[in-house]
Amino acid sequence: MMDLTQYLLGGVSGSLVGFVLGLVGGGGSILAVPLMVYLVGVPNPHVAIGTSALAVALNAATGLASHARAQHVKWRCGGIYAAAGIVGALAGSTFGKMVDGDKLLALFALVMLLVGVLMLKGRGDAGNPGAECNREKAPKVVGYGLGSGLFSGFFGIGGGFLIVPGLVASTGMPMLMAVGTSLVAVTAFGLTTAANYAFSGLIDWPLAAVFVTGGVVGSVGGTRLAERLGAKTGRLTTVFAILIFVVALYMLWRSAAAFIPGL
Repeated sequence: MMDLTQYLLGGVSGSLVGFVLGLVGGGGSILAVPLMVYLVGVPNPHVAIGTSALAVALNAATGLASHARAQHVKWRCGGIYAAAGIVGALAGSTFGKMVDGDKLLALFALVMLLVGVLMLKGRGDAGNPGAECNREKAPKVVGYGLGSGLFSGFFGIGGGFLIVPGLVASTGMPMLMAVGTSLVAVTAFGLTTAANYAFSGLIDWPLAAVFVTGGVVGSVGGTRLAERLGAKTGRLTTVFAILIFVVALYMLWRSAAAFIPGL
């Protein structure tokens, strides 16, 4: 059972994740698990992952509502992608629960390194605003959805850094539409993973509540700052990617004992 200080730190962690998401966009939620483990002090990595999955899903649902109002969501594409990914997320989260917690954190750190690289990689393709998920594209959308859902479920993350490029590659839609549409899948994957972990009693519900509340507050501040900075947010993305690398290396160092006995 965690104490009041840990729950307060959970709210602070949620606000940090929300702030980063509002400031630089996708990739911010990747910090949820390391913050829960190393700042809040959640002793069980699986509880941290399950709780994070629920928090990320609820935050994504909030973001989805905003993108939907702005008409940045292609519901048919998002629905197909999410439906296929739910199967993958269920399988991935089931397998993830079987893996030793420390080893899972080490693998998670490797994923963070991948996220950092993808954030530094420029995306200049304007895309086709009229792109739709027709019969010709549907098999490709299903394939990408299944793969990213499996990955998302295994690590208990939103997976937006995979879903966005997956939607662009499979449909040809513009980046802005892909970001909005991806939240359909992020919400679905997160809820699927959270439900699987909840079935095993691996979610701290009060922590999830304060984390989500903090995330909503933080996202407002991050979004407002992003609007003021305008084009400078590109530099902030680079700085954030470097932060991800630092956190990932720290996690690898902390988790090294899981692979190298005696450390």
